[in-house]
Amino acid sequence: MRSIPQIRRSPGHSARRSRGAARAAAAAVVAGALTLTACGGGGDGKSKGGDEGKGTQSGGSGSVTLPRLDGATLEVAAVWTGPEQANFKKVLAEFEKRTGAKVTFVPAQDPIINFLGSKIAGGAPPDVALLPQVGAVKQAVDKGWAKPVGPDAQAQLTKNYAQGWQDLGKVGGKQYAVYYKAANKSLVWYNAKVFENAGAKEPGTWKEFLATAHTIYDSGVTPVSVGGADGWTLTDWFENVYLSQAGPEKYDQLAQHKIKWTDPSVKDALTTLAQLWGDKSLIAGGPDGALQTEFPASVTQTFTGGDQPKAGMVFEGDFVGVNIAETKARIGTDAKVFPFPSVGDKAPVVSGGDAAVVLKDSKAAQALLTFLASPDAATIQAKLGGYLSPNKNVPESAYPNAVQRAIAKALIAAGDDFRFDMSDQAPQAFGGTPGKGEWKDLQDFLKNPKDVAGTQAKLESDAAAAYKG
Repeated sequence: MRSIPQIRRSPGHSARRSRGAARAAAAAVVAGALTLTACGGGGDGKSKGGDEGKGTQSGGSGSVTLPRLDGATLEVAAVWTGPEQANFKKVLAEFEKRTGAKVTFVPAQDPIINFLGSKIAGGAPPDVALLPQVGAVKQAVDKGWAKPVGPDAQAQLTKNYAQGWQDLGKVGGKQYAVYYKAANKSLVWYNAKVFENAGAKEPGTWKEFLATAHTIYDSGVTPVSVGGADGWTLTDWFENVYLSQAGPEKYDQLAQHKIKWTDPSVKDALTTLAQLWGDKSLIAGGPDGALQTEFPASVTQTFTGGDQPKAGMVFEGDFVGVNIAETKARIGTDAKVFPFPSVGDKAPVVSGGDAAVVLKDSKAAQALLTFLASPDAATIQAKLGGYLSPNKNVPESAYPNAVQRAIAKALIAAGDDFRFDMSDQAPQAFGGTPGKGEWKDLQDFLKNPKDVAGTQAKLESDAAAAYKG
C-alpha cells in the first residue's frame, strides 16, 4: 500500500542503520500481516463483498472542537474522481454538519498546479486544494498561492502526526500543508482464483515474480495488468524496482537529481523492468493494450470475468481497494495482496500522499484544515475503504478489513522512516504532468523496452530542464 518512502536528511551512520531496521520491520509487518489475511479471509467478518466504498459516516461531536461557521462557503479542489471523490464528499458533509458551513467539491484536472493557476489567474481560486505531490506544495508556496497552516491545525498535526509527515508539509521550515491521505505503493494485488487454478504461490523476489507470471500464463490467463494510459503508474513500477535494486541512498540522490538518469543504476532498473514489459505475453493486451488501459480499468479487469479475467495480477497501492469494491470480488478472499517483490536485498516500501493547503485564507478554510488533520475526518474515510491515513490516532478498527488494517499498522509503525514517491518529489513538469517528462518517457519505454539507453537519455534531458527551471 504504499507506506514507506523517505524524507531527505543527512543522518549519521547509526541513524541510517536504525532507519533501515525500522524499514525492514515495517516491511515485515506488511508481509506477515498480508500473508495472514490472505490465508484468513476477509477480516473481522463484518465486511462483505463490496463493503469497501459503501460504509457510513460517523456522527457525534468528535475529538476536535470546530467553530460555528453558519453562512460561510468553501470550495475544495482535488483530482479525485469516482468512489474516491464520493467518499471524500462524505467527509466534507460531516464538516458541514458540525460547523454549518457550505462546502462545494471542485473536480480538478491533472496537473492540478496548472488547473489552480488558471483559476487564480481568473480571480476565482478554490479555498482549499488537495495536492498530490510534494513538488506541487512547494510550487504553490513559491508562487505565493499557499497560506501557512493556522495554530489550531498545527496543534492537530503535532498531536496526530509523526514528525516526518509534518516535515513533508513544510517549505522553508514553515508549515503549509496537512497530509490527509497516504498511500503504500508497494503492493501487488492478485485474483485468488487465478492463482489457485494455476497452482501459483505468492512470490517474494523478482525472479520468483517472473516465474509466477509464467505459471499463470501457462494456465491460460495473462498474468499482469498494467494501467499504462496513466503515466504515474509506470513511475511507481520504476521506483519500486529502483529502490530495492539501487538502495535508499541512490534513491534519494536520483530523487533530488544529484545523480543523472544516465547513471548505471537507472540502466539496471530499466533493464529489470524490461524483463516484464518486454514480454508481450505477460502483459494484458501487450504494451499497446496497456498504454490504452487507464488505472481503474487495470484493476477491475483483474477481478472480473470469472475464471478468465483479462489478468491475474495488478500492481499498485492500497487505494486499489476502492476499485476492487466496484467489482464483486471481496478483499481477503477473492482479492489478495503481497508486497512488491525484492529485486535487491530488501523489498521496497514506497509511499505517497495528498496534502491539503489553504489558498484563500479564512476562518472557515483554516477550520477545514484543522478537521482534516484530526482523527475525526480520517476515521470517516477509513471506514469507507480504499484509503490510508498517516494520522497515528486513527483507530485500526476504523479500517474495514484485516488487509487494510495491516497496511495501516505498517505505515504508522514506520514513523519517520519512509521513502516518498520519487516522481512526486520532482518538479511537476518532470514528475507530474500527463504526456510530458517521466510519465511520457516511461510510456515510450513500455512501448519499446529494448531502448534502455535512449530512455535514459530522454529522462535525463527532461529532468535537467525541469530541475533547472
